[in-house]
Amino acid sequence: MKSTLIFFIIALVSVSYAENLCCSYPCQNGGVCLTKGFNDYECDCTNTDFYGKHCEVPSFSKRIKLWLKPSPSTLHNLLVGNKWFWNIVNSIPFMRKFIMKRVYTIRADIIDSPPTYDNEHSYITLDANYNLSFFTRTLPPVPIECPTPMGVAGKTKLPDIDELVQKLFVREKFKPELRGTSALFSFFAQHFTHQFFKTDIKRGPQYQWGGHGVDMTHVYGKDKHDEHLLRSFKDGKLKFQTINNEDWPPLNKDVGVEMKYIMPVKEDSNFALGHSFFGNLPGLFMYATIWMREHNRVCDVMKKEHPDWDDERLFQTGKLILLGATIRIVVEEYIQQLSNYNFKLLFDPTLLFGEPFQYQNRVALEFNHLYHWHPLMPDDFNIGGTNYTIKDFLVNPRIVIKHGMATFVDSLSKQNAGSITVKNHGKYTLNVVKELMKHGRTLRLQSFNNYRKRFNLPPHKSFQELTGNKKLAKVLENFYGDIDAVEFYVGLITEKRRPKAVFGEAIVEMGAPYSLKGLMANPICSPKYWKPSTFGGEIGWEIVNTATLQKLFCQNLKEDCPIVSFKVPDFVEEQEKPLDGCDGDCQQHGGEL
Repeated sequence: MKSTLIFFIIALVSVSYAENLCCSYPCQNGGVCLTKGFNDYECDCTNTDFYGKHCEVPSFSKRIKLWLKPSPSTLHNLLVGNKWFWNIVNSIPFMRKFIMKRVYTIRADIIDSPPTYDNEHSYITLDANYNLSFFTRTLPPVPIECPTPMGVAGKTKLPDIDELVQKLFVREKFKPELRGTSALFSFFAQHFTHQFFKTDIKRGPQYQWGGHGVDMTHVYGKDKHDEHLLRSFKDGKLKFQTINNEDWPPLNKDVGVEMKYIMPVKEDSNFALGHSFFGNLPGLFMYATIWMREHNRVCDVMKKEHPDWDDERLFQTGKLILLGATIRIVVEEYIQQLSNYNFKLLFDPTLLFGEPFQYQNRVALEFNHLYHWHPLMPDDFNIGGTNYTIKDFLVNPRIVIKHGMATFVDSLSKQNAGSITVKNHGKYTLNVVKELMKHGRTLRLQSFNNYRKRFNLPPHKSFQELTGNKKLAKVLENFYGDIDAVEFYVGLITEKRRPKAVFGEAIVEMGAPYSLKGLMANPICSPKYWKPSTFGGEIGWEIVNTATLQKLFCQNLKEDCPIVSFKVPDFVEEQEKPLDGCDGDCQQHGGEL
């Protein structure tokens, strides 16, 4: 009787698998699969410019567009090469603006607005738009009734996470980033993204507690309560203390915001910062401090310009100016370093005025997963001639005070960040990677190849094509069995690096649309906001429109300006690093397995 019941249950489950024919993802080019009863399905090709049973046939106009459109690889090679040509383009304002406008519109159009999917349904729901406590989804979760975790491809069980991390992620020897990206960049990436990647772990990995955009909460606090605690309520300024003739954030015993530390911290190292995590690493404390100083400096400028303004208006205007300066630095310097393009990127919201562009943004779960760039972090830091291991760095913000802001930023600018590749996650971030992998499985992220198709990239046909590395390809094949079963984050990290690039193809082609849509959808970039009066008049407008990373630091130091750079200067004697090439079984344009 018992064996008969078990057989019946297995048969019933098998039937349910067969019923959802959409598990094989038969629809192409953005078509949406709908089951029709238990034995059929259809593909909705509406607004795709394709038709046919599987949305596989392009319309005549689409065929022409596809024929004329260069591939992502061709565009990348054009942008990172031909420096003489781009020097000419960069020197002609209308040409530079024309190309930048195309960058904005093409990239932003890839991101769905309004959002379409949430983390609990494999189809469109109203909650996907209105439930702001969710991260949105670019692709819906794999239907729970599918025969394999990736639909129908691959094995019925995903690889053991501990074994996966050991084989693919554990750093045995530090691999520096080959384009000379600095450690100053790595901390900027972490400090900037923490204002909108705010997973509400207590509720679940699909939940978030942020505002879905660049809102400066990492400087001013997570809510009005913390913001008020951080404010001095005098001349618009934030609270501060002076140590060694430099301004630093106040101690938290005098403020009382919520700070979260990964280990016990002494009272004299517990500073009150806008983000609860930023006391854990000196590099994050450095950025928290410099933005605090910049806010107070801007308030002094505004008070001199507008002596009639009260504390509240000075504070709010300073906040807007810092927001504008942040986005300019991110577009023109941070993304510039990421792209390594010879075309000079431009932050100019007016390029989108009159275009069909929606000034709203939702942070996608996939963007959060994509941005786990922990290999950037080296194992140790040389600050002013003193070597600190990452263990020394943890929960030790006073290192910045000890050496002074100028020495600290100079030292980070001269040190290489790590390469985002296989076998380069430091031991202190391995648990983060393991949790990320668990979250991806809990939320049933689709395969890496499905995401490549969603972002107009051809799916990889083999593990060798994905990795450019025979040994790594074999490891992945043993883990997954099918190239269409490779998990999202695993694919991002194991993909071969593009020539003259920081990343593989997918991180750039997926990350750029998320980034530019999120930045340019900010309300200050809209026609109603983007004007001098928003920023306190011509002086505030000038601060926003001339902001640079170097100005951010150098205008807030009482000594000579140090090196402030996202790229290690050529004259700095760097640690020995691998060639930007590939021999034998080494990963193409990356590190060895």
